[in-house]
Amino acid sequence: MNQPPPQLVAPPVAFTQLLSSTRRGARLARLLGVTELRSWGAPDHLTERAELVVAELAANAVLHGRVPGRCFRLTLVFDPSVGRLRVEVSDAQGSLRPRTVTGATESDALRPGGRGLALVTALADHWDCVPYPPSGKTVRAVLSTPSINSCSR
Repeated sequence: MNQPPPQLVAPPVAFTQLLSSTRRGARLARLLGVTELRSWGAPDHLTERAELVVAELAANAVLHGRVPGRCFRLTLVFDPSVGRLRVEVSDAQGSLRPRTVTGATESDALRPGGRGLALVTALADHWDCVPYPPSGKTVRAVLSTPSINSCSR
């Protein structure tokens, strides 16, 4: 008779939106992503990191993955029970795969661009790229909140 009350686990929530492959579409992706995460009650530190990751992946989709007349897709999947967010940006250009720049020189530091995926690498737990049929690709990044047990006091 003395049973503990059942624990309610919040189910994962998702958001998907097609956006124009323009600078305006990339900006809108960032704004929509932040709005969704806040409406879901995601922690501020996760939302702030996600904002930068969405902005970078959306900008890459517009700059490097654009095919005239085709949109890019933003997908967010947040699992509040484990504090994990998956950010996916799909574009129509499957032949160009993203890669991080390694061995950058001092002169490379002055060039615009080329450091965005290094930022994603620093902010996300991990990221990868998978095919998006029929001819595109999806860049996925996973971000999670730090575990309470891993905090040192």
